[in-house]
Parts: sequence; structure tokens; C-alpha cells
Amino acid sequence: MRIRILTAVVVWTFSVIGMAQTASPTALRADRVVVLKKEHTLQLLRQGKVVKTYKVALGGDPVGPKTRQGDHKTPEGVYVLDFRNAHSQFYKSIHISYPNEHDRAEARRHGVSPGGDVFVHGLPNGYGAVGAAHRLKDWTDGCVAVTDEELDEIWRAVPDGTPIEIRP
Repeated sequence: MRIRILTAVVVWTFSVIGMAQTASPTALRADRVVVLKKEHTLQLLRQGKVVKTYKVALGGDPVGPKTRQGDHKTPEGVYVLDFRNAHSQFYKSIHISYPNEHDRAEARRHGVSPGGDVFVHGLPNGYGAVGAAHRLKDWTDGCVAVTDEELDEIWRAVPDGTPIEIRP
């Protein structure tokens, strides 16, 4: 009788441990992204609450909104993370829907191209070892850069179609 009870306890204990190990923790999910250029941060939000914050590098001339192609500024405004590229020239990249209609109208008014190809991305391929040190200087052409590991988290947390607001 003792052996049956002991066997039952052992089986129950291992089954509880097994369930605890296979149960995944609540995954990081976001329904909105906010970039604060002055603070050099990217925030993931869920239902209006910040769930994760990352330090970022921006365009090489980060003050002010992007107004034309080649100005090395990160845009300001409300956009959408509309598609991703797992095989870009950077570790991975998620496209920001810049330019929006307002950006195009402003560029037309000034007789310039608004530019495009703005992404949230990791480090250039082959430079992953640089890690967080990449944030010591704003270096992108207008994109928002994080480490490769951080981009993996963002990649999993943010589905295509998620709004992104980039503030001054």
C-alpha cells in the first residue's frame, strides 16, 4: 500500500513539474509602439500601458522631422509597422509606413522627394557583436535601431499592422 501511495505521489509530482515546464509564460505582446526621439527610446504598449522600453539609435541628424530623402532624420508622426524583412542588410527589419500623405504633401510643397525605406532594425549584418555600444552615436539614415536580441523581442511582440507613433 505504501508503494502505491508513494508511486502516486511521485507520478503526480513529476506531472505537475512537467506541466509547469511546458506552460509558456505570458508572451510579450504590444498593440502600439511609441518612439520618443529626445529620450532615444522605443516603447511597446499594450492597452495604453508601457510593457517594455528599449534604448535606440536614430538617424544621424535626429532633431526635427524627416522632410526629404537623404536628410538623415527619423520621421515624426503616426505610421504603421506594415511589413517585415528577415533577410535585410540588417539583422532583421520591420518597415515603418513613412511617408504618409502629410509627409508626401509637405515634400511636394518644397519640391523634394520625401524619401522612404524607414525601418525599425537591428545592427548591420556581421556587426551584431557591437551590441548596445551602437547607441553611443546616432548612425542610421533615418531608421530606429536596436540590438539584434532586442529586435527579436520586438519582432515577436508586434504584429504587422501595429501603429507606431514617433514623437520629437
